[in-house]
Amino acid sequence: MSNDIAYPVFRTPDRARALSTARRLVEFGRWEHSEVYVYAELPSVAEVRRMAEELPEGWFRGQEAYGDFDGVPFEDQPALVVGVKGPGLPADPAAYEGRLPVEYEQEDLPVGSIEDAFAAAVGPHRGCINWESLRWPDAPDAGFYGESKHAEVTLLLNTPTRDLNEPAVDHTVLVHVRSVVFDGRQTQEPYAHWLAEQVGLTVIGPGQRS
Repeated sequence: MSNDIAYPVFRTPDRARALSTARRLVEFGRWEHSEVYVYAELPSVAEVRRMAEELPEGWFRGQEAYGDFDGVPFEDQPALVVGVKGPGLPADPAAYEGRLPVEYEQEDLPVGSIEDAFAAAVGPHRGCINWESLRWPDAPDAGFYGESKHAEVTLLLNTPTRDLNEPAVDHTVLVHVRSVVFDGRQTQEPYAHWLAEQVGLTVIGPGQRS
């Protein structure tokens, strides 16, 4: 089993510029089977409802405490915890007690189908757009021979970290490569530098593991 590591290559408070920069990287590795995934954390009932109006096809899932539903059949658990699309969200505000922040996600979408709408809808909240199933090309002069399993681009919105645990006023673009450690050194890091350089970018910080 292998893992990836993602290197920041661009950061800006300008959301549109961050998205266009991420797309430059995506186009460098995009092919017919590439897909996009979006995710956000919504801190209030009002924001959940707003997102449901703007992007109703996404899945909304509320938080649950450990052991909340031990012994409760799946079909008897609250829809908000199991996961529900926008039109099925509960109308009663009490249903959200102990369930915030609510997570929003859509996956396996065609590239170009949702990125603009999602980047606008996420507002000031933490989220990400992740382009998956890309194909990084060979760089034989640099000693690298392509990558597909771990070829991804991520746009972090309002956070600098992949686990979305730190708020920020800017947005960060990450390029993913395979994680290969030898003698304590990431041997694939130069590949990340090479990929960034192909679209006029540069690695600006340490790699982040998932």
